[in-house]
Amino acid sequence: MLAALSAVAAMSQAFRTVATLFAGALQREFGASTEEIGLFAGAFHLSFAMAQIPIGVALDLFGPRRTVSAAFLLACAGSFLSVFAPSLPVLVASQVLIGIGCAPAFLGAIVFITSRYPAGQFARLSGLVLSFSGIGMLITGTPLAFVVETWSWRAGFLVLAILSAIVLAANVLLVSDQETKPERRQPGLLAAFAEIGPLLAQRHTIGILLLGIVGYAAFLTLRGLWAVPMLMERHGYGLVASGHVMLAASVAALLGPPAFGLLKTGNRGRRLWIIAGAAAYVLAFAILALSGSGVVDVALVVLLGFLTGYFILQYADIRAAYAEEVAGRAFALFNTAVFLGVALMQWLTGLAGVLAAARGGDPLLPAFLVISALLAAGLAGFVLLPWPRGRGWER
Repeated sequence: MLAALSAVAAMSQAFRTVATLFAGALQREFGASTEEIGLFAGAFHLSFAMAQIPIGVALDLFGPRRTVSAAFLLACAGSFLSVFAPSLPVLVASQVLIGIGCAPAFLGAIVFITSRYPAGQFARLSGLVLSFSGIGMLITGTPLAFVVETWSWRAGFLVLAILSAIVLAANVLLVSDQETKPERRQPGLLAAFAEIGPLLAQRHTIGILLLGIVGYAAFLTLRGLWAVPMLMERHGYGLVASGHVMLAASVAALLGPPAFGLLKTGNRGRRLWIIAGAAAYVLAFAILALSGSGVVDVALVVLLGFLTGYFILQYADIRAAYAEEVAGRAFALFNTAVFLGVALMQWLTGLAGVLAAARGGDPLLPAFLVISALLAAGLAGFVLLPWPRGRGWER
């Protein structure tokens, strides 16, 4: 069952990384501008982020099987619609469907782990799920590039659509939801949404969200916006050589989550590891801002890929900080913060880079300093604002 749910997470990673691969072909076929390609790429991420809280409520009320299967049916429909899309607006609409359909990808797996496994196994298993989901990024590398180059971008979407249908069938046939415990009364739909407010009001929520907004966003901003320009413009790397560095960073990002998930630590100890990981990120981006060494920069990009593993400890922290019956909503709140943070950090670093370039300066310096400063602010909030407390948390 966990393998089937993890396959949904892998497909989500594949769908969110196809924009770069298809961009050139879409510009040629539809005459799309750069802004329109940006709209195509952003439609998935926006709909994915906006669907997080409704999906979290559904996971708490209806369980992973029904929620993931019903939502992922939309992803299948969107992917098949993409194959036959007659225009770019239809293709953008299909991305919205895919984004909503993929919204419960990782959430469904970790809610399943929360309800089916002891708390001590959460970090290890969720780390394995996150690592396995990285297969989706590998699919949209060389294999799908070969399909697109040999046939077309529509053939690429057809491959993803067929894989999605197989994954959907696996979830329908293999996954089962637990019966609700007799002593646990399920709230109604409106009451379940109303409980989001009290979650936000809990003393430790804001600190958790502040670090969530900046942590994963820092790596995605580096990988998606700044790493390749840094290697090519600062150090004179070619596109192929830069691609090799990105591949190494991606492999490191696959290894990090299961490695950190093996840590045997209590709740306070886990928080200290999170603080250490975030502090390492702050330092690494400060060094990237000021570094003039190609060796140092390459090493830091790969190291930051591996250190993404500490993010899985943040999900384990949430697992320990909230009651099991609201776990889906708590994870959804965190995921919403994460993906809104990605958009915010990419916009802010882009703005800083443009302003620096307009004045004849190095855009990398302010971009990396902005990332380091935002990470430091998020880490300060996580450390200084109240921590969870209550029975069992101190262990």
